[in-house]
Amino acid sequence: MPHAIALDVHAHIAPVLPDRIAGLPGVEWDPEAPKLVIDGAPLAAPSVFRPDALVRWMDERGVARAWISIPPPLYRLGLDEPASRVWHDYVNEGLAEMAGRFPDRLAPLFHLPIQHPALAAAIVAEKVAAGHVRFAAAAGSATHGSIISAPAYDALWAALDAAAGFLFLHPTKGCDGRLDPFFLHNLLGGPGETALAAAHLAMSGIMDRHRRMRICLAHGGGTAPAVAGRLTRGQTVRRPGAYVGARPASEAFAGFCADCITHSAPALELAAAVFGEDRILFGSDWPFSMGLPDPEAQLADVRPELKAKIFAADADRLPAF
Repeated sequence: MPHAIALDVHAHIAPVLPDRIAGLPGVEWDPEAPKLVIDGAPLAAPSVFRPDALVRWMDERGVARAWISIPPPLYRLGLDEPASRVWHDYVNEGLAEMAGRFPDRLAPLFHLPIQHPALAAAIVAEKVAAGHVRFAAAAGSATHGSIISAPAYDALWAALDAAAGFLFLHPTKGCDGRLDPFFLHNLLGGPGETALAAAHLAMSGIMDRHRRMRICLAHGGGTAPAVAGRLTRGQTVRRPGAYVGARPASEAFAGFCADCITHSAPALELAAAVFGEDRILFGSDWPFSMGLPDPEAQLADVRPELKAKIFAADADRLPAF
C-alpha cells in the first residue's frame, strides 16, 4: 500500500477545449491520435490531455491533490504580446476547466507569459481579484532574452508578493548548440536554466524585498543547490557586479521551495540542506518519463524522515521565510 502524498505541485495537463482550439493560429489538434501540434512541434503524449488519467494515477499512488500546469511545449515564448494574451487566456481557461472536472483533486497553476512582464503582472492582478493566487511560468527564456531580475518585472514580483502568491518556475530549452547531442537541452540545460533564474532572483535582492511570495523551483532547484556556496563567495569577495546589496545567495535561497525530482538521494539531501527540509515539496512531472511515475520505488533510497516530510508537505503551509 503506497504512503499517502498530500500534494503534487508538478503535474502537467495540456488543455484541449475542442470548441476553441481549432481557431487558434499555430495550433493543430488531432483528436484521433491524439496529438497537439504547437508552432510545428508535436506533443503526442496521450495522457497529458486527460485529467481523468492523472486522477487515476493519483489514486494508484496515494496522491490526494495535484496542482496542474501546462507542459513546456505550450509556453510559446515567441508570441508577441497580443497573441500571447489570446493564447494565455485560452490555456488558463482550459486549465480551470480541466481542474473543474475534479474540484476536490485538481487545481490550476495559471500560466504567466514570462517574456511579457507587463502582461504577466496584469494576469496576476486579474486572477488575484478573482480569488486565485497560484501560478506557473517559464524560468526565463534564453532565446528571447528574458532577464527576470530586470526592472520591467518589478510589478510582477510586487503583485505576487502582495497576494502571497505561489509561482512554480519550470525551465525551457536554452539556445546553446552544445546541448544538442545526448538530449542535453533537457538533461543539463533545464537544471541550469532553473539555477539561473534562482540566482537572478536572489542576487538582485528580489527575494529580500518580496518575502511573502512563494517561488517553487522545478526539479529540485536544478543546479542551484550545487552553486549556492560559489555564488555567495562571489558576493563576499566582490567579484565585479556580484554584490549589489542583497543578502548572500545561500541565505536568500532559503526563501525558495523546490520539488523533489532530482533522481538522486544525495542531490535531494543537498537541495533539502540549501532550501530547508520543510521546503521540499512532492512533484511527479506527470505524465513524462523524466519524472516520478512510481514515487515509492524511485524515492526508496531517500532518508525516511525526509521522505515523510516531502509526502506530507503542503505548499499552502510553507514555513515563513
